[in-house]
Amino acid sequence: MIGEVSIYGLYVPPLLLLTLAALVLCRVLNLALARTGFYRLVWHPALFDFSLFVIVLGTLACFTRNWS
Repeated sequence: MIGEVSIYGLYVPPLLLLTLAALVLCRVLNLALARTGFYRLVWHPALFDFSLFVIVLGTLACFTRNWS
């Protein structure tokens, strides 16, 4: 990962941008899973949502780690 990203002169860490992207992707996944009725099979939906967020964030971080 790169050290920092400049957005209109404001330097933000790349992990913040990845976290925002992961939040958007997880929200889309949550809506899709809720519409299909998947959450009826999940024991603890909040833990499932958190683990889904961690998996999506880790995947995004792995795909973007070699950008220079």
